[in-house]
Amino acid sequence: MIYITGDKHADFREVFYFCYANETTLDDILIVLGDSGINYYANEKDYILKNSLLQYPITFFCIHGNHEERPENIKTYKTKKFHNGIVYYEEDYPNILFAKDGEIYNFNDHKVLVIGGAYSVDKYFRLARGYNWYESEQPSEETKNKVIKVLKKLDNKVDIIFSHTCPYKYLPREMFLEGIDQATVDNSTEYFLDEIEKAADYNLWYCGHYHTDKKVDKIIFLFNNIEKFK
Repeated sequence: MIYITGDKHADFREVFYFCYANETTLDDILIVLGDSGINYYANEKDYILKNSLLQYPITFFCIHGNHEERPENIKTYKTKKFHNGIVYYEEDYPNILFAKDGEIYNFNDHKVLVIGGAYSVDKYFRLARGYNWYESEQPSEETKNKVIKVLKKLDNKVDIIFSHTCPYKYLPREMFLEGIDQATVDNSTEYFLDEIEKAADYNLWYCGHYHTDKKVDKIIFLFNNIEKFK
């Protein structure tokens, strides 16, 4: 069985209860739509959480968020094929996988495109207090070009898209944080996703980032909910 959920920010307690209530195994997959919190420190401090998740009877498939380092920038990660696409993994934590942006995966016979990353509206708050922030949080131009090329090879047809943030026109403005001047927010990733959404012939689009659970048109926002993947 494949399940999908939103940002966890290193708090997987509800996932733990879910796994045991549903008698999951390592053959089951939980897709996390960014900000898992697993690579927040990008060093040995992350091992406490990783060792905890190693005990969970499920395999994690994580999209890149904006409160964590990209696994390709952490020397302990290797790559392998998983559901027809490349993933990042560590040998000591085989049930924790990270998607590579621009890859096409096969889940339940659906072609799934992954586009992670987003801008952190709390960037300067974090920097001022010495909290972690990573320059790689948003997709690079190279990654964006890869996404465009991959879609073109598929005649712009893909079944499902996973991203961390959402296309600009679907921004859930009711979830914006108070005190943040929206004129200072870098929406370049959202604008890029807008163009992808216009060009792509897709059935569903799942995203996280905004800490809400709702559906608008074909866009499904997830945060607390853990749903069966379509």
